[in-house]
Amino acid sequence: MAFILGIYQQFIDAIRSFDVRFFADLLRFRFRAALARPHFAFLIPLVTGIFAAIIFFTKVIPLPKLIVSQPELIYALFFGLIAGSCQTLLRTIKGIGARDVAAFLGGACLGFFVVTLIPVDSPDASWFIALSGMLAICAMVVPGISGSFVLLILGKYADVLQGISDFDLAIILPFAIGAAFGLFTFSRLLSMLMRSYHRLAMLAIAGVLLASLWVIWPFQERHFEIIRGKSKMVSSTPALPDFGFDLLAPGALMIIGFVLVVALEKLGGRTAS
Repeated sequence: MAFILGIYQQFIDAIRSFDVRFFADLLRFRFRAALARPHFAFLIPLVTGIFAAIIFFTKVIPLPKLIVSQPELIYALFFGLIAGSCQTLLRTIKGIGARDVAAFLGGACLGFFVVTLIPVDSPDASWFIALSGMLAICAMVVPGISGSFVLLILGKYADVLQGISDFDLAIILPFAIGAAFGLFTFSRLLSMLMRSYHRLAMLAIAGVLLASLWVIWPFQERHFEIIRGKSKMVSSTPALPDFGFDLLAPGALMIIGFVLVVALEKLGGRTAS
């Protein structure tokens, strides 16, 4: 969304402003110098919006429960959002060459490998929650890749949202620590890659997005087992839907998700200009 809205570079710069010098100033009690570096005027509204969304989708609309009780509808919306993001990235690339195709196919192969890995029993240990936070935040920093989707793959999406809703510190603290570490390290690596290999990076990301549609396709033959007292998805295979009235709601949500991304892209273009 940051990429589509035209605030991505500002987002990366704001993250990178929390550098070694910032923390050194804090440790030396030079608070004025420390606070002058990060882009708080940008970050405070952004973080406020993020937390507002988390509260809304846990307290007002119980997304952790809906993703279990109404998976076709929730995944249909995700499908539309990711499909829209994929076409947005591809439209920014002009004049495709051999290296471009290789980058796109490489991203698609990597993405397909990752999204077909469905954990049978993802650990509930703190170290795995921290790892999930680190990987999810890294995905959120990459343009067009959903951190929520990474949590879905890791089997921790509903657990993390429910933990935030219940203010369960056993989930919130390790997740926040992992996210902070991932954000601090990966933002610098991504900034370097975007400066040196921007075109190839965008194509690889588009390939990953395209592959992710395989597992986000809302009509799946999902098989669950009770593991450690919790229902866990152990396999999922895309299937064709039964064409009829039941297809209307998922189809509408797909279109809504796709149109929303396109509309946000146009809004971001007008804002940037």
